[in-house]
Amino acid sequence: MSSKQTKTDVILIGAGIMSATLGSLLKELKPEWNITIFERRAIPAEESSNVWNNAGTGHSALCELNYTVEKPDGSIDIKKAIKVNEEFQLSRQFWSYLVDSKLIRNPKDFIVSVPHMSFVQGEKDVAFLRKRYAALSNNPLFEGMEYSEDPEKLKEWIPLMMKNRTSKGPIAATRSEAGTDVNFGALTEILLNHLKNKNVEIQYNRNVDDIKRAGDGSWNLKVRNVENGTVERHSAKFVFIGGGGGSLHLLQKSGIEEGKGVGGFPVSGLFMVCQKPEVVAQHHAKVYGQAPVGAPPMSVPHLDTRFIDNKESLLFGPFAGFSPKFLKFGSMFDLIKSVKPHNLLTLLAAGVKSASLTMYLIKQVMLSKEKRMEALREFIPNAKGEDWDLLVAGQRVQIIKDTEAGGKGTLQFGTEVISAADGSIAALLGASPGASTAVSVMLEVMERCFPQHMKEWEPKIREMIPSYGLSLQKNPELIQELYAATSKSLGLNAKVTEQATSVS
Repeated sequence: MSSKQTKTDVILIGAGIMSATLGSLLKELKPEWNITIFERRAIPAEESSNVWNNAGTGHSALCELNYTVEKPDGSIDIKKAIKVNEEFQLSRQFWSYLVDSKLIRNPKDFIVSVPHMSFVQGEKDVAFLRKRYAALSNNPLFEGMEYSEDPEKLKEWIPLMMKNRTSKGPIAATRSEAGTDVNFGALTEILLNHLKNKNVEIQYNRNVDDIKRAGDGSWNLKVRNVENGTVERHSAKFVFIGGGGGSLHLLQKSGIEEGKGVGGFPVSGLFMVCQKPEVVAQHHAKVYGQAPVGAPPMSVPHLDTRFIDNKESLLFGPFAGFSPKFLKFGSMFDLIKSVKPHNLLTLLAAGVKSASLTMYLIKQVMLSKEKRMEALREFIPNAKGEDWDLLVAGQRVQIIKDTEAGGKGTLQFGTEVISAADGSIAALLGASPGASTAVSVMLEVMERCFPQHMKEWEPKIREMIPSYGLSLQKNPELIQELYAATSKSLGLNAKVTEQATSVS
């Protein structure tokens, strides 16, 4: 065991999209700060950020029906859709800044234009989608969205899904050409290579075994080399825990009060993947449907065009599964180890509340390939089993905590930052929309943890992210200006289709 203690300004735990984003922001704002990144795997982005471990949707609420809910009076609440869209615009702006500054060479390595669509069947869901379209299309953030109930129009948009479709009830879809497919694994590697060039130290095969507060308020980390077992001691004034599902254990080890009473519920994901060129060529969109009754929000079925290593594929899913692991490369004891005296009652309450979710997950785990193909045929009526393979995606750990709205043991969906009162440590927990909102979430981390620097940093932040601190929906001209500028920088489709409604 090494007695040597290495001191640095900032330690980032996990070499995924979150740490890569926070490191990139801080290096632009405080280039003199020393930053070290520890990653337990041998390469970056092997967990949640890996290209095959998420759907690659640039989440901007253009197609995700779970971001717009129908209120008791029948109206559609679009507040979350606006929030998610504005957060993704921040990511687009920061990536554009990196491209314009020649810090990213080729944006097509990680982002391409792919239409985002919503697709529904049956009178009830068609009525919902029609109202959703009316609510969104009046908002400048969603300008250019199209709606149609005309089967002929839908054949133009989604020929593979319409081929041999015999549905007797009504069908409808919305379409936006502002959508994107993002390879967050590739983006993570690009950002980390940039950080390496800025003298950020990135250590792989390093597991953070323990984290304790020092007497001077800094943090001492026990870091183990997983290849040879040697242990090093590192300390930093600020620590960010961005280790995906593994963040909860490290948050608990830190002992901060804000992490008490928080638990985690792991959910694994499976996708069906098709790489047969003649099938893939017939579909070019990310098409989201309605979640089945009883399914959690992250299980909204969708059929996605993916661009990975310059090759197109189709993904369908996700099918939920259960594993007690908190990481894909984690331990079967992860869930048990996360149970502490301070969160036991919260977890027990969640267990009682989540009985239907547990049954749903059990049924999902038991699904045969043919049953999964039946779900796929709701989207592609003539899908053939031999064209599709099963892909195990990443692990997600949903947050469980007590809330005013949900009471004790409420299962939270989404991402959440938990930070110490003095701002010396922060952890990111949760799941979707996750990676798409990395820039927004890391700005939140900075606001919470470096309030003393924000006034000094604001001009530079606005240079990188022009809409920082502004409501885009209240500034329609700025939306158009930034959309055009970021589309040009990122090589994306700048065309905003005139609103078209074709109802039959």
